[in-house]
Amino acid sequence: MRVIECTHPDEAAELVANDILAALAKKPDLVLGLATGSTPIGIYERLVRAHREDGVDFSRVRTFNLDEYIGLSAEHPQSYRMFMREHLFDGIDLAPEQSRFPPTDDHDLQAACAGFEAAIREAGGIDIQILGIGANGHIGFNEPTSSLASRTRVKTLTDKTLHDNARFYEEGEVQPQLATTMGIGTILDAKRIVLQAFGTKKAQAVRASVEGPISSFCPASALQMHPSVTMYVDPASASMLTMRDYYRRVRENERSLDELGFR
Repeated sequence: MRVIECTHPDEAAELVANDILAALAKKPDLVLGLATGSTPIGIYERLVRAHREDGVDFSRVRTFNLDEYIGLSAEHPQSYRMFMREHLFDGIDLAPEQSRFPPTDDHDLQAACAGFEAAIREAGGIDIQILGIGANGHIGFNEPTSSLASRTRVKTLTDKTLHDNARFYEEGEVQPQLATTMGIGTILDAKRIVLQAFGTKKAQAVRASVEGPISSFCPASALQMHPSVTMYVDPASASMLTMRDYYRRVRENERSLDELGFR
């Protein structure tokens, strides 16, 4: 796992967006795994800008979102379908049928989740999976104790996640208790994974994910088993890393290799 400490979240967003755009230039039918929440907004803003100002073509891209709440319509302001429309989809030339979300309203959710998994396989797998991380170490809505081999399924949200997300709901507004989410095994199938984590509240989860044991109590620790993961952090979220200086030195050496033409 590569750990890249950025001076500011904007620097991380720029690096990730440029990485995606470079991959898109090589593969116009790129398959992206997308996350929601405040963390990836900077990435999406830069992708929209690349389309509007530089004419970058997203028409052949296919996307699969990590998760969605059960009980919210696609038009609900807190649904992740609405979030993606507002922050990315309405700003690029991506046809609606090329974006998929984990199912939430089918009569047989288990079968529908299996169909979502099949659709990912039929697309050739996810090329780049974007992730954030919860303060309790969850990725997607794979809460602590999730199976590290899990696939897309329904999950009950923990009190911690509900508390952290309560700020998005008005007083008296019903907050969903259930969601469908890609499983940890599904996420690990992606060819490349990029995770962003910012702020002091994420510092403990970052340390557990990078330096702790692989455990279902910190779902993101499963990323240690993946061959191509880059975690972008800021000084606050990196503050508890015991090998922080080493990660900085690794990045400096990578830059030296680039300058010498070895990468």
